[in-house]
Amino acid sequence: MKIFIVEDEENIVRLLKDELMQWGYTVESVKDFQRVSDEVEEGNPELILMDISLPCYNGFYWTEKIRKFSHVPILFLSSHSESMDMVQAMQFGADDYIVKPIDLYVTRAKIQALLRRTYEYTAVQDNLSFQGLQLDLAKAALLGEGFRIDLTKTELLILECLFLAKGGISKREEIMNHCWQGEDFLDDNTLSVNITRLRKKLSAVGLQDLIQTKKGIGYFLSLEK
Repeated sequence: MKIFIVEDEENIVRLLKDELMQWGYTVESVKDFQRVSDEVEEGNPELILMDISLPCYNGFYWTEKIRKFSHVPILFLSSHSESMDMVQAMQFGADDYIVKPIDLYVTRAKIQALLRRTYEYTAVQDNLSFQGLQLDLAKAALLGEGFRIDLTKTELLILECLFLAKGGISKREEIMNHCWQGEDFLDDNTLSVNITRLRKKLSAVGLQDLIQTKKGIGYFLSLEK
């Protein structure tokens, strides 16, 4: 499934690309802000992420242009939180609306919901697995033989990052960015505290060694004794 990003803030584009590509989506972003509708028609994406404030013309203008030839779902991403902006976005043809700063967890959930509604797309993962363990993203739970661990949002995001790495090392910075979207005020110790709490939960079901530390780099999953 291809997602096309119409956004002029490079850090947001990079953040979204990194997140969505981990989930198997093909992700492209606009190259010429004077040819947005042309690039959409040429690329034929399954979903568009559209900002309101753009160079040349705004997102309302481009959505109206796109709606003349395509019913592709359009999800607005904008710092405009006024209800009139949301209403106007829908009137021009948007399917949903997210206010910045972007919560990646919510954004991905809305993308999955839009894809399902539009294409009855069932290949979007709701579960991740690692050597017999199942991470249920929809129910925020870790499942194994004879047990279920309910997770907080942060614990879920940490495990999601580690499960996606499939036993490879996830760098501390990557995990922190995944959980807190690069919030500058966070102390590096925040991740360590959350890992400690998560390990305590895992210890209760005999998985105290599931999350391994690669000193100075990050963490990885291992079930080897």
